[in-house]
Amino acid sequence: MRGLGLKLALLRIAMMLCVCKATSTLHPLILVPGSGGNQLEARLTTGYKPSGLFCGRFYPISKDKEGWFRLWFDPSVLLAPFTKCFNQRMMLYYDPDLDDYCNAPGVETRVPEFGSTNSLLYLNPNLKRLTAYMAPLVKFLEEIGYVSGETMFGAPYDFRYGLAAEGHPSHVGSKFLQDLKDLIEQASASNGGKPVILLSHSLGGLYVLQLLNRNPPSWRRRYIKHFIALSAPWGGTVQEILTFASGSSFGVPLVDPLLVRGEQRSSESNLWLMPSPKLFGPGKALVITPNKAYSAHDIPEFLNDIGYPEGVIPYISRILPMTEALPAPNVGLTCIFGTGVNTPETLLYGKAGFDKQPEAVYGDGDGTVNLESLSALESLWAFEKNQSLKVIRLSGISHTSILEVSAALDAIIAEISSINSKAQAEVSFE
Repeated sequence: MRGLGLKLALLRIAMMLCVCKATSTLHPLILVPGSGGNQLEARLTTGYKPSGLFCGRFYPISKDKEGWFRLWFDPSVLLAPFTKCFNQRMMLYYDPDLDDYCNAPGVETRVPEFGSTNSLLYLNPNLKRLTAYMAPLVKFLEEIGYVSGETMFGAPYDFRYGLAAEGHPSHVGSKFLQDLKDLIEQASASNGGKPVILLSHSLGGLYVLQLLNRNPPSWRRRYIKHFIALSAPWGGTVQEILTFASGSSFGVPLVDPLLVRGEQRSSESNLWLMPSPKLFGPGKALVITPNKAYSAHDIPEFLNDIGYPEGVIPYISRILPMTEALPAPNVGLTCIFGTGVNTPETLLYGKAGFDKQPEAVYGDGDGTVNLESLSALESLWAFEKNQSLKVIRLSGISHTSILEVSAALDAIIAEISSINSKAQAEVSFE
């Protein structure tokens, strides 16, 4: 492992020494973040009905002249009265008549700076040390010659929303796919027609795979050079079951998981991240209670039993068909993920029920996503002759530290450099 780290570091130094030469050969790169991986702004209208005294339209005090304020990430979410406000304003609602999701009444949201990497660097630029997200990765990319706005771009999105199976509307998610497609074409056009490298993290990988499979092969051949997926939860994660059952603070201190459970359950993308029956078999108990055990095949029953019956219909009709089909896009794909980190595999609930955090039996993964899900494409696409798939495992690297730790960043940079070098060799040979 130490020898590999040295090799990666030497490669990075070599790339830094020839930045001027390499810059002209770089394929444009687009970063697609994971859930919660970019800033989100909101504005309250007259239709907004506050849930409590602290949640009036006066809060927060800091807004721009049009009334927009930072919804994610705002540190006031750490304080209980404002956690309730956050929960109310982040909520989504499924409309069975429209068969689609929408914001809470009186809440408008927007994603700032689409196309730029700015909203991916820090979740709150006023708290850089505490909320850094893709800033370390972008710094490493800049060291090998990438320039934000010229050869490197960002594709932030409203991560609460997801996509739906064919025949079902998904207004917000579908608009993001169209915006991402347009950005890919623009990035290619502004870089001499070079095809684009897509680099995603976590949930972003599911979006990218859907984008590729929803566009014709001719478009993919023209515009996509390679797809690198970091920590992608191809088949969901057991952690998501805990989120739906008991809420999750995701390690944020002072936050009561039950105060944000309603918002987390309402998230369309969270439903998308439930463990897939395609990968987690019927004989594998993911949740065990004193009276019942649930596998990935029992999720509709599980949703009903935890008190969230409104999630059953969208899960069955919109999510399941999408997770059961993961066709290969026939685009060069590299999966990079961590292993050897304790990851919840089975949740054990006692007589106190789902309002109390469970005990967990741990298995392999990256601390958030189970190994079965991270490595799913190796088995699912084993006989796909036209699909190039490379898998890089990083021992001891967690779901989030893959964007922070030098060893992981070096591996990512090495893969991007290799893709660019091979492309240049092909051009030279021609």
